[in-house]
Amino acid sequence: MSFETVYNVDMTCESCVDSVKKALGEVPGLERFDIDLNKKLVSVTGIAAPSTIIQAIQDTGREAIIRGTGKPNSAAVAILETFRGEAEPVKGLARMVSIGDNKLLVDITLSGLPTGTYKPSFRASGNISKGALTTGDSLFKFEDVKVDQTGSGQSFQSAPMNVADLIGRSFVVVEEKQELKDALAGVIARSAGVWENDKQVCSCSGKTVWQERQDAHAHGLKV
Repeated sequence: MSFETVYNVDMTCESCVDSVKKALGEVPGLERFDIDLNKKLVSVTGIAAPSTIIQAIQDTGREAIIRGTGKPNSAAVAILETFRGEAEPVKGLARMVSIGDNKLLVDITLSGLPTGTYKPSFRASGNISKGALTTGDSLFKFEDVKVDQTGSGQSFQSAPMNVADLIGRSFVVVEEKQELKDALAGVIARSAGVWENDKQVCSCSGKTVWQERQDAHAHGLKV
């Protein structure tokens, strides 16, 4: 079952559009895509991982930002951080979208980590006051994610759950040789559905979506 995702893409001319078209045409799992140069928007329908689509667009030399995924109230995100006082604590992201009753797709992207085998899971509590130590019991364990010599790892998996049941809980990723206190953890928060977020300037910071993207990069969020 497919889902739709909308991206802001930094396009300025028809040559940009042609480059993005070519890149998306080579992504497996896409059913269709539409590009609006004037609004700098790309909408994609299929079962490809959002991280794969972002990477394909970035490989053309253009930035891409997710603006909405799936139907209203069907998407969520968890920013994965360390709790060891690191200068760049953000080490990954888990994006979630419900595509049917009791079926969830999860796009896990890790970066800036030591090479190894990492074990992701949903946890019962969203209390990350002491990192993963206070997140409670495991609700669902995913297949391992391998981090290579570049410090990066990506996995697109499914779970027999719904986004509505996970909001406010947490997502934890621990390297198989580490203790839980050294794990990555993030609270699961609702994210915008397709066409629910058309703001180009944040009302809180006054920054454009591109400036906020640069800030995210500066804090270690590369995906």
